[in-house]
Amino acid sequence: MERGHVAVLCANPALDVEWLVDGLREEERNRVLEERRWAGGKGVNVARWLRYLGVRTRLVLPVGGDTGAELLGLLRREMLAGEACEIHGATRVNVVITTPAGRQWRFNREGPTLRRGEWQAVVKQFVASMEGASLAVLSGSLPPGVNRDAYADLIGRARACGVPTVLDCEGEALRKALTAGPFLVKVNQAELADWWGRELADEAEVLEAAASMTEAGAEWVLVTRGPEPVLLIQRGQGLRIRRPVPRVRVRNRLGAGDALMAGLCCGLVKGRAAEEWVAMGIDTAAVFLRSEPGRRPPAPALKRLRARLGRARDGA
Repeated sequence: MERGHVAVLCANPALDVEWLVDGLREEERNRVLEERRWAGGKGVNVARWLRYLGVRTRLVLPVGGDTGAELLGLLRREMLAGEACEIHGATRVNVVITTPAGRQWRFNREGPTLRRGEWQAVVKQFVASMEGASLAVLSGSLPPGVNRDAYADLIGRARACGVPTVLDCEGEALRKALTAGPFLVKVNQAELADWWGRELADEAEVLEAAASMTEAGAEWVLVTRGPEPVLLIQRGQGLRIRRPVPRVRVRNRLGAGDALMAGLCCGLVKGRAAEEWVAMGIDTAAVFLRSEPGRRPPAPALKRLRARLGRARDGA
C-alpha cells in the first residue's frame, strides 16, 4: 500500500495545558506545581506519533489568535510542520489537571466557530495534501459552524483521489461519515454504544455493534476498550481480531487513542497484515502511556517500535 505520506486533518486543534497540582481540595487553594503547554488536538497527536514512527505526514489545521500562533510555534519547535489555514477565532485551550497520584481531570473547550469560507479553505488545503498520499486521517471533533456531514464530504473527496480514509470521531459526524464508506473507523466502547443506541454489556454485544457499523459503511472497525482486548472487525469477511493490551505504569492517558491510531496507520501504510495493524497500534499506545505529556518518548522505546517495521534509522 505504501506510496507516499499520510495526509492528516486536525479540524479542531487545541493548545493543551497540563497543571501538575499537589492535590485537589474543594473551595480551598490548590497549588499548581508545574505547567506544561504543547500543541494538541487529535489530528495533531496522530501526526506527531506518525512522525515518531518515521512516517511522513502532511498535517492540515485551522488556527487563529494568539493561542493559534503559540500552537504553530510549538509545532515548529518539535519540527512537526503544519499547513495552517488562518481563521478569525482564537484556537481553543484545553486543560488537564494531574495529581501526584496520577489521576487526571480534563476540561475541553468547544473551539472557535468557523465561517463558511474558512472551512472551504481548510477543505481545499486538505484535498491538496492528499496528492500522492497513501492514507488520509480524519481525527477529532468538527468545530462549531461546520456541517456535521463535513467528514462524509471529505471521505468522498479522498475516494476521488484514490486515497483510503481512517476516521476517528463520534456523534452525528460519525453517523453521517459512515454513509460515505470510510476504509477504517476507530471508536472506543462508549462511542460505539452511543452510535448503537444502548449500553454494551459484554464483548459479544460489542462485536455485534461493531459488525453493524461495518454494514453501515465502514470496511473495518477497530474498538478500544480501556484495559480490555482491542477488537478489529472486517465487513462481510467474518474476520475478528482480538488482541490483549499490556499492563503498563501509566504516566499520561490524554491522547493514548491517538497514538494507537498512529501505530495502526503505520502498519497499514507499510502493507502489513491486519493483525499487525492492531499489534503496532497497541505497542505504540503502550509507549505513549509511559511517556511525559507533550514530550518526545525515550529514544530506546521509539527504536524498538521502529524495529518492528524494519526501520533502522531515526528519521524524525
